[in-house]
Amino acid sequence: MWVLFTLMAAFMQAWRNAFQSELSRDVGVLGVTLARFIYAGPLAALYLAGLYLWQDAPLPSFNLKAAGFIVGAALMQILATALMVRLFKLQNFAVGAGLAKSEALVAAILGVLFFGTSLSLLGWGGVLLGTVAVFMLSTKGGVGGLSLKTVLLGLGSGSAFALTSLWVREASLNLMLPFPHRAAWVLLLVIVLQTILLLGYLLIKNRSELDALLRRPKLTLAVSVSSCLGSIGWFSAMSLTAVPYVKTLGQVEIFFMMLVSAIYLKQSIKVKDMAALVLIGLAAVMVMWPSV
Repeated sequence: MWVLFTLMAAFMQAWRNAFQSELSRDVGVLGVTLARFIYAGPLAALYLAGLYLWQDAPLPSFNLKAAGFIVGAALMQILATALMVRLFKLQNFAVGAGLAKSEALVAAILGVLFFGTSLSLLGWGGVLLGTVAVFMLSTKGGVGGLSLKTVLLGLGSGSAFALTSLWVREASLNLMLPFPHRAAWVLLLVIVLQTILLLGYLLIKNRSELDALLRRPKLTLAVSVSSCLGSIGWFSAMSLTAVPYVKTLGQVEIFFMMLVSAIYLKQSIKVKDMAALVLIGLAAVMVMWPSV
């Protein structure tokens, strides 16, 4: 079941990234980030209500640990999304999203350091291969054209997404609810918190950016819907199994986003970029292969 949820998540995330990339042409970073959450809350609430109608379950009993993971995941996902939107403004869609896919590698490394995951020699080789792939994506005209800013933004976004995923799983496990209710509760609470924080900030500090977002209602709705469906997939899958397994399989998003980039956004992808994106997927497989 976690495989099906992950495939759904990867497919929907490829479209969400494409919609965000298009929206970023007219809306600022925080506005595009808010588009991910602004209409997703009601959808997440409907999904949770549907689960309770389908299968009765108790209400969650929150503890300080679970609340901390939920708040941390919400804030980290806002940061990750904002950094990725900045990438879209520096590179084209597929390259920007590909850089953010360093998430799988970072999640594996953080798992080794803090969550008891072990990596073999082949796994560490995957980490190095992923680093090479990131450099390939960040160069323009060879090593001499290497953009350090792009590399740092990509690694920062990937690291923030990795922490989000790890904390989402921990929050889900700490709610002590059956699947899929625990994942749905975490999803709803994270989205509501993110919406309140970003909407409140833009209302107070940058109303013009919020107005620019609301002038693109169809595209904003497309971002929110695809984001919510993708998050249902990610949160459910990570509630069922360890994050590195989910993010490894989730690398199929690389191929989805290359197709979306070429077909929907009409963006050309260089052979070097395609090779680098494939290497990132291969690197993630190498990281997890000995543990499968």
